[in-house]
Amino acid sequence: MSTDGLKILVADDEASLRELFRLEFPAMGHTVTVCSDGLSAIEALKKDRFDVLLLDLDMPGANGLEVIQAAHTSNPTAKAVILTGKGSHESVRAGFREKIFDYLTKPCRLAEIQDVLARIAEEKKLAEKLAVGGRRLERVEVKQRLVGESDAMKRVHQLIDKIAPTNSTVVILGETGTGKELAAREVHAKSRRAEKPFVAVNCGALPENLIESELFGHKKGSFTGADSQRVGLLEVADQGTLFLDEIGELPKGVQSKLLRFLESGEVRRIGENASRICDVRVICATLRNLEEMVAQGGFRQDLWFRINTFEIQLPPLRQRLEDLPELIVHLASRYKKGADFRSIDNIFTREAFELLRQFDWPGNVRQLANVVEHALILTDHFPAGPEALPQQILKRLVDPVSKTRASASAKAIAASDEDADELMAFDSGKTLRDLENEAIVSALRRNGGNKAKAAEELGISLKTLYNKLNQLQDIAKKTD
Repeated sequence: MSTDGLKILVADDEASLRELFRLEFPAMGHTVTVCSDGLSAIEALKKDRFDVLLLDLDMPGANGLEVIQAAHTSNPTAKAVILTGKGSHESVRAGFREKIFDYLTKPCRLAEIQDVLARIAEEKKLAEKLAVGGRRLERVEVKQRLVGESDAMKRVHQLIDKIAPTNSTVVILGETGTGKELAAREVHAKSRRAEKPFVAVNCGALPENLIESELFGHKKGSFTGADSQRVGLLEVADQGTLFLDEIGELPKGVQSKLLRFLESGEVRRIGENASRICDVRVICATLRNLEEMVAQGGFRQDLWFRINTFEIQLPPLRQRLEDLPELIVHLASRYKKGADFRSIDNIFTREAFELLRQFDWPGNVRQLANVVEHALILTDHFPAGPEALPQQILKRLVDPVSKTRASASAKAIAASDEDADELMAFDSGKTLRDLENEAIVSALRRNGGNKAKAAEELGISLKTLYNKLNQLQDIAKKTD
């Protein structure tokens, strides 16, 4: 088995083992530094950088865990492998806290050590590729962030600031398009893992028979189609964060395996007997009600309890319309770099913006992004008017009016029956201003003439509603 050359630091008080490693590792293509105790190893760490620390657990001067602690500053990327004759549960748990790559129980065969070194070399190459790709990804996504200063979003930001520095699992809940992955990225960016990989996977987008392989990896030949060895995403995310979007789509068998990983930190590829220890923070997201799925048997209750240490609930856009101007400016600036979009008045006319405020945004911020992009492409001169808005916005404003007009004869309006009857005299299908007027009158009818409730439904202030009613009355008088 050939591996790329590694720089290895060996610390063991057994002279025979030291001599074996001194002779065998260079023959495998590695560079080796050999120490007889922990204190000598700590001094070696101050003078050089290593890829691998092969350490006896019990040594004179300083034990293997103390050497690893010393390496956190000088050699933070070094992979530690512990050699121990005890293999006690206590040492394993202590070692996991110190981010041990693997454990080997003495007496161990050279082939076992060679296999561990091969895995470390493989991960080293993968990390180098991710480092290049990660820098490219950062440049693309640097301006993508959670935007909003509404009370609802302030609570989200405050919660992220509190939980980000911890290693706790997090569940992010919210409707589609509310920014669940952006929230997960903010948790990662504000954590101690910010310089390590952030790996995102949509569980609902993967075929059921490939999800386990995608997360845990597989050995070559372990199943039909496994033509090569595959590193799972949990290993790729080692020391970083794994974001599992739509976790409710995981099959029951994979749920069980994920639960085991969360409890032990062990990753076992399909077709292999050996396990690897990975230090990964897991953040989950879903738009499904996992508590209902637990009650119906579709999701493991123990896994739900395990992942739900902290819960972030992202509000839908319709519940934070005060963030609409800031969101539009942010999105427009992303699409038209260099344009002067410092305020909403530079992007949409007042009429167009009022139509956006009346919309209920079933697709949330993702849908808003599409609408802004649509308007920016169609508009040559800003601010853009209502004619730049897509038909999906105008259609959803017209439909409720059409339904109301069909049964208008059976309803009463308390605000002013005479004025409302006059204002409903025009037909739908005219100008955008006509459609806006019909939406206002329709809202008044549905709310029994209560202007405050109508204004709330339309997403406008009561003062704006009164101004628009005055405008409508002026129109009605001019047409008499």
